[in-house]
Amino acid sequence: MLEKIKKIGVLTSGGDAPGMNAAIRAVARSCAYFNLDCIGIYRGYQGLIENDFELLSARSVRNVINRGGTFLKSARSAEFRTKEGREKAHKNLVNAGIDALVVIGGDGTFTGAMLLRDEHNFPVVGIPATIDNDINGTDYTIGYDTALNTVVDAIDKIRDTASSHNRLFLVEVMGRDAGDIALNSGVGAGAEEILIPEEDKGVEQMLYSLEKSRKSGKTSSIIVVAEGEKSGKNIFELAEFIGENLEGYDIRVSVLGHIQRGGAPSCYDRVLASRLGVGAIEALLRGESNVMIGITNKIVTSVEFEVAIKGQKPLDKELRRVLNITTV
Repeated sequence: MLEKIKKIGVLTSGGDAPGMNAAIRAVARSCAYFNLDCIGIYRGYQGLIENDFELLSARSVRNVINRGGTFLKSARSAEFRTKEGREKAHKNLVNAGIDALVVIGGDGTFTGAMLLRDEHNFPVVGIPATIDNDINGTDYTIGYDTALNTVVDAIDKIRDTASSHNRLFLVEVMGRDAGDIALNSGVGAGAEEILIPEEDKGVEQMLYSLEKSRKSGKTSSIIVVAEGEKSGKNIFELAEFIGENLEGYDIRVSVLGHIQRGGAPSCYDRVLASRLGVGAIEALLRGESNVMIGITNKIVTSVEFEVAIKGQKPLDKELRRVLNITTV
């Protein structure tokens, strides 16, 4: 495979995540190290269809390791979801002389990569980059650590106000299908309760926790709510429900939103992105394809796409136990 591969394409797709630029940099500089051409593909799979390509040298990616977002841009592509769109994308890859592809993103990105492999037998390797940390086969995804620290920093600031005014704050964080951000930020920021998609504890349990906290002498509280939690109420309805069922609470709501996606990547995310970017190129040169490069127990590993996107990543029950103990 080392003799066959001469040119590798790289794209970012799906939601942006801090550290994507660091991953692109690692891919481009690994290509330079192994004397390969690196082709940057703008706007994800849509750019693949529209032939939006640019040669990336080692110098093309200077001063990007500290930048959030992705300079290659990201976009949803309805056309790539069609067989005709994928045919056009494959034709552009072949015409450009690209021998293999590195895709940086989450489960939707990897699903697209699998279709490209299945229909055209094109070599593809994935790098997991999503703030939700919801990909199987890797302990961490690029962007998660940065987003988590952004959330904890925001909650720390909110707690200052909550303590000053004896208020209850409901803080909504991202996590439509996974509660990693909510659970870890809840523990790290000292929240009284968390609501996450993996559990359906019911609103009554939340009321019980709040009442218990108040009886123990707490005059302010923080509840971290993942956007995909299972109560069936949005965060404003939850606030109203608490106000109707528990007297004496001055309740406020804070939705952190897309602030969680932005900002310079943490050192951990920069190092992780660099390791996975190098790992992706080395995997292709070993002849691997249709795999995601992840990290398990600090070791860079590869796992098939089907495994990476299969089902829901299990909840860290030990961390949930720690939260229950530390909120007395």
